[in-house]
Amino acid sequence: MPPTNPQDNSLRERIWRIIFLTESGVAKAFDVFLLITIAASVGVVMLESVAAIQSNHESTLRILEWVFTILFTIEYTLRIAVVRNKRRYIFSFFGIVDLLSIIPTYLELFVAGSGHFIIIRILRMLRMF
Repeated sequence: MPPTNPQDNSLRERIWRIIFLTESGVAKAFDVFLLITIAASVGVVMLESVAAIQSNHESTLRILEWVFTILFTIEYTLRIAVVRNKRRYIFSFFGIVDLLSIIPTYLELFVAGSGHFIIIRILRMLRMF
């Protein structure tokens, strides 16, 4: 639901409309950008699974993985910031999928081998359809 506070009829509500609706050209562009970003992220994960590619381009793939993780973290944080019922979003199917799609990269900092769960990002594509 959109923010209901009359004072929120500014930036917060505009961001909510862009993220959660597809009425405007900006909202549609956001959805397309997000879909392309998710697909590219899944592509990077797939490339990392090919030993020859991974060994030759390890640093580039790692940088791309962090770029995607940071973008998805910003998007997830914005979603939480603009929804009225934060708890409802966080524990919704889409909120859980969004969180699960960013956790593996952060976990990789502390637990080696946990990055394999990054393939969960493909579930994010479902939300677009």
